[in-house]
Amino acid sequence: MTEEKLSSTAIILHWSVAVSVFFLFLSSWWMLGLPLPSDNFTYRELPFQLHKNIGITLIFLVVVMIGVRINHKRRQTAVTRTQLEKLAELDHLLTYVLLIACCVSGYLSSSYSGWTTTVWWLIDFPNWAEENDALNILFSDIHLWTCWALLAVIAMHIAAALFHAFNDDDVIKKMFRL
Repeated sequence: MTEEKLSSTAIILHWSVAVSVFFLFLSSWWMLGLPLPSDNFTYRELPFQLHKNIGITLIFLVVVMIGVRINHKRRQTAVTRTQLEKLAELDHLLTYVLLIACCVSGYLSSSYSGWTTTVWWLIDFPNWAEENDALNILFSDIHLWTCWALLAVIAMHIAAALFHAFNDDDVIKKMFRL
């Protein structure tokens, strides 16, 4: 691995995204475990709005994170990178693609559900179109499967972190340094 110093911005973004994803998965299990809404049960709105708010915030964090990563490119060429470094690059690419796919599909599902999204209870986010059950179901399914795929990639990411921790190569120390 190269001796590369990670910026404080990159580290803060990494952990902000990690915490956001953790709370998104936690809130999804919470909200889906609640009974379906009716006139008497409107309490599902809070967990759904919270989930959507974190998801919208996450997409902005990911866009900034990608920008930071592009502006701090690795100094190595593809020829000099090790197989593990190439695998790490693929893991990061998959993570970014799946994070964006999860957020966008969740937002589109919400847009076609007919429910409004108010970002942090301050700004009404526009829906893309009128309520459409077929598109809501399509984007809900895409959201579900991209989230499961993201969970698998995160598991690989955690396994790689454990690999680095046991190989004592300072990668873990870099990720906790500000």
